[in-house]
Amino acid sequence: MIEPVPARFNLARYCIADHARVHPNKTAIVIVGDESETSWTYGALDRDVRALAAGFRDLGLSPGARVMIRMGNEAGAVLSYFGAIAAGYVALLASSQLTFEEASFLREDCGASALVLGRDFESENHSRDGVSVLRGEDLARLVAGAPLDEYADTAADDPAYLVYTSGTTSRPKGVLHAHRAAWARRPMYAYWQGLTSADVMLHAGAMNWTYTLGVGVVDPLANGASAVLYNGRPDPQVWPRLIARHGATIFAAVPGVYRQILKYAALETHDLSSLRHGLTAGAALSPSLLEEWRARAKTELYEAFGMSEISTFISSAPSVPARPGSPGRPQPGRIVAALPRDGGTEPLGVGETGVLAVRRDEPGLMLRYWNRSDEERDAFRGDWFVSGDLVEFDGDGYMWHHGRADEVMNALGYRVSPAEVEKCLLAHPLIADAAVAERPGRDDQTIIKAYVILRDGAALSEEDILAHCADHLAAYKRPRQIVFLDGLPRNRNGKLMRAALP
Repeated sequence: MIEPVPARFNLARYCIADHARVHPNKTAIVIVGDESETSWTYGALDRDVRALAAGFRDLGLSPGARVMIRMGNEAGAVLSYFGAIAAGYVALLASSQLTFEEASFLREDCGASALVLGRDFESENHSRDGVSVLRGEDLARLVAGAPLDEYADTAADDPAYLVYTSGTTSRPKGVLHAHRAAWARRPMYAYWQGLTSADVMLHAGAMNWTYTLGVGVVDPLANGASAVLYNGRPDPQVWPRLIARHGATIFAAVPGVYRQILKYAALETHDLSSLRHGLTAGAALSPSLLEEWRARAKTELYEAFGMSEISTFISSAPSVPARPGSPGRPQPGRIVAALPRDGGTEPLGVGETGVLAVRRDEPGLMLRYWNRSDEERDAFRGDWFVSGDLVEFDGDGYMWHHGRADEVMNALGYRVSPAEVEKCLLAHPLIADAAVAERPGRDDQTIIKAYVILRDGAALSEEDILAHCADHLAAYKRPRQIVFLDGLPRNRNGKLMRAALP
């Protein structure tokens, strides 16, 4: 069972303060670039986070103000995330892949009072009345100031951070989490990660993603372990080098990264003796990939299943044997069920397929959707939060995934709304109609394929359409292939029959 969360609880203090007091000189985080590294001990991280928290306070932000962070895996992203929470504000780590248009929507939607820009975005003009824009030199000045004496005295249920995710509509929606979300991750340590204070966690993802933020940053710090992140050029060969160089004991990535490592990185030439096991989430782990990793890396992979609204709650682990094709079993303390597709709150039996649901009193569950009351209402059935995933549970409690009940796509490990991509396509003046669908790609991954009908007499190439999408959509939302059709399959009411797309 999950231990009751303390009534007064601050996520940043939980991750940093106690460890800074007990072992101030232990390495907390290392960020590796192509040419250099940045690292903090727990003592230094504690001091810098409290200094930035004081700097945020000096901006005169209102209680509960949103601080949006537009950065990659940079030192400033770590400090800004924890600094905002330490000051009692709500942190939003935005994907560095977002276009200016997409980032502006998030800033407006969340009502950000402060915006922190990373090195790749410092030239952007995000001017708006009442928004404090901080760039590199501003952040450095604040971190050099006097630190707060104490972290904000927040309640466990107070808002701590926002993440944005895709749903069935054309707009991303904010998922608001409380400080208690960090405490609710405790079952993951033993029942997925096998994480202790002696570990070095290397994560291959971007910090704005909940998988990376949780597993790659929050969890190692909460346990007094060390975290390693990478912000250099994409290269599958870098991961075994970093494992060897930093003595990583746990490596976390999406299945596609493991596939690339096996294909391009000449694993057998690297010393992976420090690596105890790997973690994988974000997309299904194919049995063939698991088998090849076991054979060549000589370590186990433990898979997990989660979502932005609740993070990871089903997994295999050192104590839960991996069963190829299944992400695992519900972690102890999680109340999870398959509910009937068409309504009802009575859990289905063994082997019956229904929609995945989690009890609404789960401490890791979001506080709410940000300004999306209709979508929030639709997400609950009585005492259950209901996802869009179709699943069944076998007699041993293992979950088996059977796709989505809604139309949300999972492309390259990201949840993407088809409506958002279709809206972008239809904004092109020469496109009369368009639809997108998730389709098989290479190496067990899925891609977004677009189906386009041009206006009469229009001449438009695949390259033209892909360039249009690149101007308006983050890379992970863009179609990878364009198919030109004379018409889209629709039923007699005009509704798109997505499954009938070629």
